[in-house]
Amino acid sequence: MHPTSRPKTRPDQAANSSTGAAATAAPDVADPTAEVRAFNRFYTAQIGALGEGHLRTGYSLTEARVLFELAHHPACEVTSLRGHLGLDASYLSRILARFEGDGLLERQRSPIDARRQVVTLTKQGQQEFGLLNDRASDDIHTLLGGLSEEDQGRLVSAMRLIRGILEDAPRAPAFVLRPLRPGDLGWVVHRNAVVYTEEYGWDETYEALVARIIADYIDHHDPVRESGWVAEVNGDRAGAVLCVRKDDEVAQLRLLLVEPSVRGLGIGSRLVEECIRFARRSGYRQMVLWTNDVLADARRIYERAGFTLEKVEPHHSFGHDLVGQWWRLDLI
Repeated sequence: MHPTSRPKTRPDQAANSSTGAAATAAPDVADPTAEVRAFNRFYTAQIGALGEGHLRTGYSLTEARVLFELAHHPACEVTSLRGHLGLDASYLSRILARFEGDGLLERQRSPIDARRQVVTLTKQGQQEFGLLNDRASDDIHTLLGGLSEEDQGRLVSAMRLIRGILEDAPRAPAFVLRPLRPGDLGWVVHRNAVVYTEEYGWDETYEALVARIIADYIDHHDPVRESGWVAEVNGDRAGAVLCVRKDDEVAQLRLLLVEPSVRGLGIGSRLVEECIRFARRSGYRQMVLWTNDVLADARRIYERAGFTLEKVEPHHSFGHDLVGQWWRLDLI
């Protein structure tokens, strides 16, 4: 069973939305300004930005950032540095004067425009930057060390999302495929049940069917000839599929699922491609799948992947009259 079509509003949902008494009041939305300020206070404390000396040195956070820019942009014009960092001219001038006095940088006239100054870190300046850089990396490594691999991925994805929004960058989310991890199969049961109920009104017997499929996969799993994958968007699960053994020569694609909120990114096609690729590597001669004709978007994915419709069978399941379909793909 493979939901990939757009959500549909059910009659009971429409009724609830049309009567104020039946509708549930939306929770209060926090003040965005207060939320951002609270996050800033939290994060600056987490990374030690509030200390008198940044990273246990005699430099402020701003001074450390100036060193970073000079280390990564040798022979940097002062005007460019000021514009890039958004610093007041007199404030930057005092920082550079201190660095020059401490032997961290040298000044010279620009060979292009003698009115402009170019600053370059000395060997001592490079050493000071190296100390700051190593301590910053060690501190972040320690911070991440207290998190699971999954939470590290979620954290990095959330940071990329924040940066993309504030930079007004294109925000079409990318996705990654990975092998199954503990907890993924329970998520597959849960999300299949929720998505099919919301989109098609299927009853609890469908959840029971998915649970049996997952239980059989766990109980009889052949790691050489069976596998599964999860798609992630911004560190969150967004889709899944299983490749299971039907017999020695035939693999079966099962439980393709793509979250409604991320459809249109090509996740379903990519999951199917991965399933087919694995089946070929595992020596299967054919792959089959069973779905229902109401899942039009899924059928288009299978057709593009080369599957052909082999058989249809009307049935009454999950509280509805449906038309099941068997699809087949030759792998050799």
